[in-house]
Amino acid sequence: MKGILLAGGNGSRLHPSTHAISKHLLPIYDKPMIYYSLSILMLANIREILLITKPEDTALFHRALGDGSKFGISLNYAIQSEANGIPESLKIGKHFLGGDDAFLVLGDNVIFGDGLPAALRLAKGQNKGCTVFTYGVKDPRRYGVLEMTEKGDPKSVKEKPIKTNSRLAITGLYMFSNEAIDISFELRKSDRGETELVDLISYYLCKGKLQNKTFGRGFAWFDTGTHSSLLEASQFVETIERRQGYKVACLEEIAYSNGWIDRNEVLKRAEGFSKNCYGDYLCNVAKS
Repeated sequence: MKGILLAGGNGSRLHPSTHAISKHLLPIYDKPMIYYSLSILMLANIREILLITKPEDTALFHRALGDGSKFGISLNYAIQSEANGIPESLKIGKHFLGGDDAFLVLGDNVIFGDGLPAALRLAKGQNKGCTVFTYGVKDPRRYGVLEMTEKGDPKSVKEKPIKTNSRLAITGLYMFSNEAIDISFELRKSDRGETELVDLISYYLCKGKLQNKTFGRGFAWFDTGTHSSLLEASQFVETIERRQGYKVACLEEIAYSNGWIDRNEVLKRAEGFSKNCYGDYLCNVAKS
């Protein structure tokens, strides 16, 4: 399985903050937003990743992340010129994926919780078609929602339903079998002029190949597409890091734990942050 990280879009809900920069490079407390979504793929033990951005943002992302080698990964870049829908990312990534399955992560997602790496890796090993990751929310009308049968099987997928008995919001993490590439080419555009992810997921549902993994109590999920959610996520990360002493989405730490980079590489990275607490933290990681 390879990773696709979609960091396109105009970030219009965050204007004027995103007039001059991609929202995925805005800070969530002490790191760019893109670190958090990239960390999800790395925690799932995925090293080959395609980052899809707007043409004008590619150089900025490359400046921030490079080719991924400093994090022990292979990071490729592709362009989404227009916002034609999330499924287009699979079409763009066709040659990158080859015959592999895809773990698609939207660039504005933050997920945190004990046991997250194990949950992601288990889902990756069990995926037979499409796996969605859901999270219980208070107001499901704001999200794409997965409705379940009484037996606990997926029943329907609805986009921002007016009425629903389900509280399971579909997060921006999706695992797809390789056939999703061909399906994405067949999807028709909606009234919004885009292909819809709901239609792609519904295909797998009709084929009986849709699986669900729910992040329960002890997990926190943020869709950081608004000013308030961006602030909320930043405050959450600050609280965790200040009280527990561990950093959330420290890419070097994840790479080191996975055995992708060695102690010397961590210390080399720390030198680049010698004047702040991030560098101090990396030094402590190398000593552990």
